[in-house]
Amino acid sequence: MSNPTMKELKSRAQKLKPAIHLGKAGVTPEFLAAFGEVLDRIHLVKLRFEGMKDERKTLSKELAATTASLLVQQVGHTAVYFRNQTSGPD
Repeated sequence: MSNPTMKELKSRAQKLKPAIHLGKAGVTPEFLAAFGEVLDRIHLVKLRFEGMKDERKTLSKELAATTASLLVQQVGHTAVYFRNQTSGPD
């Protein structure tokens, strides 16, 4: 992704409130399904990690790979993800 596009995504992300929280239960199939639905619906998502201080950086990268999204940024307790709208069959 181009640098100007990343800057624009980061700028938009600053105004977002966390749309989803990752809590003590961790990355469960239910969480992944909910996260995928949010990404499909709003495309630019701020996630808040509740606890998990040592795992945040690793988890944020793994979530991007698992959900086929782009990790825009990860700062402190929050991470921002972007996934383009998927086009359906013609």
